[in-house]
Order: sequence, then C-alpha cells, then structure tokens
Amino acid sequence: MKKILVANRGEIALRILRTIRKMGIKTVAVYSEIDRHSPHVIFADEAICLGPPPSNQSYLLGDKIIEMAKALGVDGIHPGYGFLSENADFARKVTESGIKFIGPSPHSIEIMGSKLAAKAAVKAYDIPMVPGIDEAIEDVEEAKAIAKKIGFPILIKASAGGGGKGMRIVEHEEELAEQMKRAISEAVSAFGDGSVFIEKYVASPRHIEIQVLADEAGNTVHLFERECSIQRRHQKVVEEAPSAVLTPALRAAMGKDAVKVAQSCQYTGAGTVEFLLDENLNYYFLEMNTRLQVEHPVTELITGIDLVEQQIKVANGEDLAFSQADLSITGHAVELRVYAEDPLNNFLPSVGNLEVYQAPEGEGIRVDDGFEEGMDIPIYYDPMISKLICYGPTRSAAIQRIREAIQNYQIEGVETTLGFGQFVFEHEAFLSGNFDTHFVKQYYDPKHLKAAQEERAKIAAQVALKLLLEERKNLKVVAHDTTNWK
Repeated sequence: MKKILVANRGEIALRILRTIRKMGIKTVAVYSEIDRHSPHVIFADEAICLGPPPSNQSYLLGDKIIEMAKALGVDGIHPGYGFLSENADFARKVTESGIKFIGPSPHSIEIMGSKLAAKAAVKAYDIPMVPGIDEAIEDVEEAKAIAKKIGFPILIKASAGGGGKGMRIVEHEEELAEQMKRAISEAVSAFGDGSVFIEKYVASPRHIEIQVLADEAGNTVHLFERECSIQRRHQKVVEEAPSAVLTPALRAAMGKDAVKVAQSCQYTGAGTVEFLLDENLNYYFLEMNTRLQVEHPVTELITGIDLVEQQIKVANGEDLAFSQADLSITGHAVELRVYAEDPLNNFLPSVGNLEVYQAPEGEGIRVDDGFEEGMDIPIYYDPMISKLICYGPTRSAAIQRIREAIQNYQIEGVETTLGFGQFVFEHEAFLSGNFDTHFVKQYYDPKHLKAAQEERAKIAAQVALKLLLEERKNLKVVAHDTTNWK
C-alpha cells in the first residue's frame, strides 16, 4: 500500500496517521466542517471534507468516503474505532471497491457484532461462558423459567448491544417483565435490533480483555491482557496492563481461549476478546471487539509491538513476524481517558474552549490527543480530549508516574476527568488490586473529590505564602532620603 485513508477523527486518527507516515506511506485524512483545523487534518498529506459536523452527515457517510478514496487513488482505509469500524456493510463495500479494508473480514465483523452469533461460533471451542441462553427471547414466561433455572440475579442483554445500552440487571422475578420491556425498547432505539438474551449476573466481576493478532495465513497470537474494570456508566475510564490479579497459568489459559475465539470466525488483524473474571478467578467469554481498542497503547508499551503497524502489514498480506513464544511482558502501563466531563456532576459532558492545554512530558509518559490549546470541544462527538498513558518497570512505578503526570497536565476552560483519575490512582482498592467493575459505585463520591481538591488548594496556598515570606526576608531595600530624579 502506498496511500492510506483514515476514516476517523481526533486522537485515534492522529495516532494512526503517525504510524502510517512512519512506514513511509502517504496519508489522507477526512474531516467534518467543525474539524477543519484539527491536528489530524493538518498532519496528513491530503485531507477531504465530508460535510457538516453531525456524524450522520460526515464521518458515517461510508459511500462518500469510498468514493473520495477512489478518486484520490487510496490503497487502504483504516477505520480506527467507533463510527464505521465495526460496520460489516462498510467493510464489504470497501473491499468490493478494490480498496483494502484495514481490519477483519465482513464475515468476522458480522459474527462477532452479534453477541448471540458470537456465542454460537465459539460454542464448539469449549470456551467458558456465563450460564444462560444463547438465543433471542421475547416471551416473559419463558424468561422467568430460564431465570429460575440459572438463579437470580440475572442480566438481560441486547444481542447487538454495547456501552451498557439494552442491559438490565434483574434481582427479583416480579421485576423481570418490566425490565425486559425496557431492555428491548432501548435495544431497538440504540441498535435497530430488539433481540435480547439472558445470562446469570456475575455479582463482582472484573473486566479482563485479551489482545489478539492474526494474519491471513492463519497464524494467531495473543498479546496478553488489559484490566478494564474501572468504569463509569459501563464505559472504561482507567485501564492497565498487565492485570494485578492474573497468575501466569490463568494468563496462559485466557490467552489460549482468546486465540480460539479469533479462530472461530477466521479472524485477521487486531482484535480484542473480552472476558468477565469473577471473585474466584473463574473467567467467562463476553464478546469480541473487531477493531482497534481505545486502550491499545498499554499493550504496546508492555510488548513493544505497534498494533497499527501490524494491522497494516496484515492487510498488506504479510505474515506475522513473531510467534507466541517470541512475546513477553516487560514492565507495566496504566492509562487514563481524559474526558471533557464533570466528575463532580455525574460525569456530564463539559464542552467548551480549551483556554489552556498543556500535556505532560517526560520519561515513560505518552499522550495520545487530537486537540491543541484554543480549540473548542465540539458537542457532536465523544468528549474524550486525550489518553494519558504512563509506563514503569513495575506497577507501583507506573502508578506513581501517572499521578505526577496528572498534576502536570494543565487544562482550563472545561471540566475534565483528571481529578477522578487522581482519586483512582490514590485509592487503596486500586493500589492493592482488590477492585472490580463496581469501583465507582462502591468508592467514588463527588464529595471525596471536592475535599481532595480543596486540600490540594490549601496546601498550594500555604506553600505560596511560605515562599513569599522567605522572599521578603531576602529582599533588602536601601533607604535614600534624596533622589537624582527630577
């Protein structure tokens, strides 16, 4: 491939463009009218405007992107994450146009895009799964019978779901009918598909995902795990690699099963297999994400593998240059998603102007961002400003580094999740590794964050006063009764 178009925006577009340029390949960016002056647009060799700011008038216009790519002589399209990245129809049209889709096949996307189809695909591979049913259900009485069999609490889940949409926890039988109705309605609204199924609810789960890579020759490896249990509204905020609780034996078993999941749908490229891990370290297959993950940098830091580079090489027909035996974990990495959200107000979006924006720098610090000082955070897209990733030789060293980096991150004009990140990285539950997906519900209270901010402000004021008094002591003024000034 000599020219690649990145069908995305913001930090992920810029991150992908950098690897493409590093490989000596020409780059094409796309943008909506509001993103005209964004860093990813300025960085690319060529850029094309897709239309007005709303996604359905710009970044979701798959046919227009393909048409423009053909006009510019593009050889490959990288979808990033979000938008069209898991759209099997888009992947198919890209391929049929003669352009390489830098991702898995439409077949793989379709199978893993449906939780029910994914369960059916991996059934023959003896992958541990949460007790429940693997087919869509609409009849409430049938649902009650299944729920009684597997035991309450249960989880009603949308087959086409994600991000917590179309998901309901039911603890008692009398709640089931109403919650099922709500789950189906939400699934139809969010995904156009009202199919739901029932699983046993794992009460204290950890969210562990395994990164996989596969080439077109069938070689498949895993690049170990990422811990993604710190979430708000079922969306990840803090990630790390490796997990603090996986033993070498458990890591190997989960990695082996993740490879099987990839093989079950003839997967190629980079993908992520997600598991739930209960308090007894039993794990269960959850789903597979057929794209690059937001949190991929932590895996890159502990393995030394550029995942975007591997995606491009695989799409180019190259075999993986390494085997499972060649891969190992070195050090530890943690990541904080820096959102323009107000953690003191239920993490509501805080759009506005980045009056001050200075990212931290230094050894072991990586910032993936797509904004610059003076830019506006638009209301049309996900409010993530950047990803702050820190690496250290040990978990404690990586945590210490990101705590310092957060303090050196200067953002004014919008509220951000930086303070929440500091709260997480200072909390005993996180430091000990003894936490699960209920961390925010169990430990976080805006009052704690507000108190911590006030304490830091008080300390800063005391330090400033002390410095001022010391300076006054050192300042000597010579008294003169006369002056030559007229």
